[in-house]
Parts: sequence; C-alpha cells; structure tokens
Amino acid sequence: MGTCFNLQRYSTHDGPGIRSVLFLKGCSLHCHWCQNPESQARRTDLLYDPRLCLAGCTLCLQTGHCQRQGETLALAREQLDEAARRQLAQACPSGALACQGEEWSLARAMTALLADEPFYRRSGGGITLSGGEPFLQHEFASQLLAAAKAQGIHTAVESCLHVPWSHIEPCLPHLDLLLADLKQLDEAKFAQWTGGKARRVRDNFRRLADQPVSLIVRIALIPGFNASQGELSAMLDFVAHETSAREVHFLPYHTLGMHKYHLLGREYLAPRQPLADEALLDFAMEAARERGLTPVLRGQA
Repeated sequence: MGTCFNLQRYSTHDGPGIRSVLFLKGCSLHCHWCQNPESQARRTDLLYDPRLCLAGCTLCLQTGHCQRQGETLALAREQLDEAARRQLAQACPSGALACQGEEWSLARAMTALLADEPFYRRSGGGITLSGGEPFLQHEFASQLLAAAKAQGIHTAVESCLHVPWSHIEPCLPHLDLLLADLKQLDEAKFAQWTGGKARRVRDNFRRLADQPVSLIVRIALIPGFNASQGELSAMLDFVAHETSAREVHFLPYHTLGMHKYHLLGREYLAPRQPLADEALLDFAMEAARERGLTPVLRGQA
C-alpha cells in the first residue's frame, strides 16, 4: 500500500513524452517555497477553504470536531485523528473541507496508470512518481516501478534525494530516469530553508554517479536562497564534476502554491514575488554550457 494524494494525467514536463504522474505523500524536507505543502506530511491533511463555506450550514459542527468563530470555522487540525479528518470532509457538502491523502494498493495504482498506456506508447512517455518524496515510500515505489517495467513502460522518479541510500537503491533496477533536485550546497542555508542536511543530498548524488540510471539535475531558483551567480556557479561545478548528469533544468521561482498554505492553516515563509531576473537566467544557461552541460529552462518552480 502507498499513500497518494494526486494523479496527474497527460503531463509533458516530468520526463519524456506524455506521462501520468502519481504523487506520493510524505517528505523529509519542509522547503519554505514548496508548491505542494499538502505532500509533506505522510498522514492525511485536512484543507479548509472558507470561500466555499455555505451560509447557515452546520453539518461540520454536528460532528463535534470543529466550532465556529465569527463567520469561519476553528479547526484544531493537529489534534484531529485520521477518522475525524475524514468525517469532517465527508460531512461538508460544498467541498470547503477536503482531505488530501489516500491509501492505494499496487493493483489500484497500476490500473489507473495503465489506462493511459496508449499515450505512453505513441509519445515515448511513461509514468513518473513524484511527491512529496517517492523514495520515502520505497517499498511501494520499487514494486510499482517494477510492475511498470514488466509492462515495458518507461519509468521516472522526481526526488529531493534527502533520504537514506537504502531507500533509493531498491528502486534503481526498475528506474529509467531520475529527476533530482539540487537546492543548495551551503549547510546552514539548506537547514534554514528546508530543515534538512545538504550533505545527505550531495552523498546520494555521488553514489548515483556509479549507477546506470539516467540523471537530470533540477535547480529551482529561489530569491534569497540560491538565486545568485556565486551560488549557481558552485552548484553547476558540483553537477559537472561530481555527478553523472549532463543535463540541468532551471526552474524560476513562482508563488502559485501560496494559497495552499492558507487552506492548511499554515504561514507562507518564502518570498511573496516570483523571480523576475532575466540576467540571472541568462547567466545560468551560459554557465551551464561553459561546463559542458545541456541547460533547459523549464516552467516555474
């Protein structure tokens, strides 16, 4: 069983061709700019959108798990167990209360992914596991990747690599492509903005250099965190000299996920404005070429 929170079909940005992207819940990092904050906890998240709340409706109050303060609900979400979260969501007729996260069996996941097999065959696409951090659910991920490979389907994983090597290794025999994030080399900044350890990520990149899986490095350009010429130069030196990657993707920072923090009752700690620095993007592309890398400017991070 795996804990999933979304299935995105007809994706063209998460590996070659047309792909289906299955998002797994749980992450060992809590990046300030994360566009999927509902992916970070392994447990089910309860989202609340007061704009959808129906005037005069008291169905959620009747569950005994929330109360009204003025025109909005007061939710002690951290104290609610799984059953209470689902009870609240089921009681809400408008979708103002909604759960993110559901247990999927391997059979259910494969049935959903194989529904798009004709698109994979025609476009050279396949399946991508994303998150969250798919390698945290390495048993489910490795079995799902193996089942897809047995059907002749191209497989990819999007990862922050902030996991033990023992979580990554079982998946590698069944993996065609790894899209891995390189966020920051500085330990203090990495810890401050993500809650993790940069050394773990660097070590995993080095271990991957001896593996046959294709590797693409992704660098999200975050103002105040890593969006400077000096930090980019250091990261590109690392990619060129200490990883097996020959392709690097740059993802300019955006704020499209900011509203999700409000739905989760959380504070948004990242910059409030998207990256608007054409000179930095030009520098990143040229600096990558100078190091023998193939740079690609993707949509926003």
